[in-house]
Amino acid sequence: MPLETGLLEILACPACHSSLEERDNELICTGQECGLAYPVRDGIPVLLVDEARRPA
Repeated sequence: MPLETGLLEILACPACHSSLEERDNELICTGQECGLAYPVRDGIPVLLVDEARRPA
């Protein structure tokens, strides 16, 4: 389920404050050093660093 239009424009990675992009039901940090992937559950982004995973 895609996120609401405009939501990605105001969201930022809680770890490094870079922008996020939506991919495969996750929000991926676009920061070079960070790159964390945050889950989206039932259409709600879970922007907790403890819930994020580091993509391979």
